[in-house]
Amino acid sequence: MAIILQSPAQELHEDSFNEATVSTNNDQERDPHEPPTFDSKCLTQPTTTVLYLPPLLSSLPPGVEVPLVSTDNPPLVTETHLPDIDPVSLSLHKALHHFRPLSGGYADLPYAQAFNWLELDLPLDEEREWYAVVFRSKRKPGSDGGPLYEADRKAHEEAVSNGGLIMYWYGVPDPQTGLNLATCIWQSRKHAIGANSRPNHIRAMKLAAISYEIYRLERYRLSKVKGQPGIQVSDFDGTDVGW
Repeated sequence: MAIILQSPAQELHEDSFNEATVSTNNDQERDPHEPPTFDSKCLTQPTTTVLYLPPLLSSLPPGVEVPLVSTDNPPLVTETHLPDIDPVSLSLHKALHHFRPLSGGYADLPYAQAFNWLELDLPLDEEREWYAVVFRSKRKPGSDGGPLYEADRKAHEEAVSNGGLIMYWYGVPDPQTGLNLATCIWQSRKHAIGANSRPNHIRAMKLAAISYEIYRLERYRLSKVKGQPGIQVSDFDGTDVGW
């Protein structure tokens, strides 16, 4: 999945990032610190610099109270709601309002070093594991991003409806190398495997195969250890993750 829906969640200082460009809905000069508007056109006709790289959180199940989170730039949430979420994953969902990359070189960094895992604040008495997937990619020159954008958007909403997807984050291509990184966090590996067989996901993957020069998947285990703050990242070892 490579969803390109974004909204302000964490403002990143200009001097800590390489410049990346996306288009806006008008031709006026925009402040790069303002929230970007993402649509299929921005992938094929990029024009302006964007310094926001926010997470896209799955909307909580109906009836689950949305926690109040103190942040100047709240993240975007999906139109589709999760069917369910367990209490510790709800704590992670709340903490991920503050998810952000630590530098503009995230596409080349090891996953554990690319994001602010240790800053994510969950209750000390909670413990759990989650499944994370990373997509490292480089678009083929001249490839049409519009159809892939639409397919990915539908695949993302489909995955949320199917259950288990907590967050999706998508960066912007490095202006020198063209490399990019996207990641998603699941309540369990079983949820991620279930989403792979859904029709919109299959269509998005077929389009990705012809749109990317480089497309590499990595898998990780995220752990919240009881009595310790933050999230620990380790390589996926082939065993079950989450529930």
